[in-house]
Amino acid sequence: MQERPVGDGRAPATGDPMATIPTDRSPDSTLAFLRAGYRFIGQRCDRYGTDIFQTRLLLEPTICLRGRAAAELFYDADRFAREGAMPARGQRTLTGRGGVQGLDGDAHRDRKAIYLSLMTPTAVRRLGQLFTDEWQARLPAWELAGTVTLHTEVASMLTRAVCAWAGVPLAGGELDRRTADLLAMIASAAAIGPRHWRGRLSRHRGEYWVGDLVGQVRTGSLSPPGGTALRVFAEHRDGDGHLLPRRIAAVELLNVLRPTVAVARFVVFTALALHDHPAWRQRVPGDADAAGQFVQEVRRYYPFFPVTAARVRRDFDWQGYHFPRGRRVLLDLYGTDHHPELWPEPERFRPERFAGWPGDPYTLIPQGGGDHLHGHRCAGEWITIELMKRALAVLTEFIRYDVPPQDLAVDLSRMPALPASGFVITAVRRTG
Repeated sequence: MQERPVGDGRAPATGDPMATIPTDRSPDSTLAFLRAGYRFIGQRCDRYGTDIFQTRLLLEPTICLRGRAAAELFYDADRFAREGAMPARGQRTLTGRGGVQGLDGDAHRDRKAIYLSLMTPTAVRRLGQLFTDEWQARLPAWELAGTVTLHTEVASMLTRAVCAWAGVPLAGGELDRRTADLLAMIASAAAIGPRHWRGRLSRHRGEYWVGDLVGQVRTGSLSPPGGTALRVFAEHRDGDGHLLPRRIAAVELLNVLRPTVAVARFVVFTALALHDHPAWRQRVPGDADAAGQFVQEVRRYYPFFPVTAARVRRDFDWQGYHFPRGRRVLLDLYGTDHHPELWPEPERFRPERFAGWPGDPYTLIPQGGGDHLHGHRCAGEWITIELMKRALAVLTEFIRYDVPPQDLAVDLSRMPALPASGFVITAVRRTG
């Protein structure tokens, strides 16, 4: 992870009233994007000396942006729309078709409000406690096992915890299958070949599974607790008084389960950061500020989502550049989180940079930027932070373990990224 992006995001000096956006010469850069992964946009911004350029992806002209000014622009709902922005392959694996990520205007606000109703501080803490309980329940087996692959184990614990929290029943023997399907959806959006097709099959199975549960709630044969995600999505009525179509309710319920399981990657990165920076193992326990700084730096430093997409709603000009209606635009999430003008020494892991951080919604954007309530910033961000803090507490206060030799390199050409080993630990023992 040695990317060092440069560029100030300003239009180049020119006497013309409108500057030409720097453009890749290649007729299509899709394969280059897949090869470069998280570095694709940043490398080209460095090449052109600006934070904006144009390329072709999947044969379609696409404007790519990074930086704070770009993020603030990108989350202007008057200028950008989400409908039709995400490629179909991403909808068929990661997000589902018809989900909140692809809505705009009143439809988006109505759907987003459902998610926000689930994310109360009390509800988020309850999910965190369920996750902690899962750790405690698994520790005896870890002590006996000798060797544990953290990503696999944490994903399974998160599946069980979020299903309990969401009111989703897991039949006996179902946990491994559902966890595997959720992980396949996460891993497949930018994949080609068998990994992509596994994700599509998993998406199909997942929507059938939770769609059946939605149907059972509506017929009265299943009664999850009030306020849980399953009940809320099954019973929600839009402004016209109609229930959500069963498939859409299933898509949105999976958009609660899947992103929560994806936090397993951040937990692995938390363990990796502790391994690479062991002094923080002593600083974090009992210090809520230090723990918060550590978690935020993990979110900034390590790769999660690479980009997010939108389409230009209407023609407009920005910083001397023209944005034509309908043009696809990608915002570089990873590149913005590593922009040197926003984050001095961006390739150094320095949690103390978050001491006194004002919480700018356009500089730290691993799960999107802007406003949670009205914009497209991920409503599950609060859950992510809570679960990461819970994992950090377990890893630093409740257990000790060894990290045997293994491949812990993070390959930024693979999206989503993760150490190849999944982070193996051995000799797990409880401290108390």
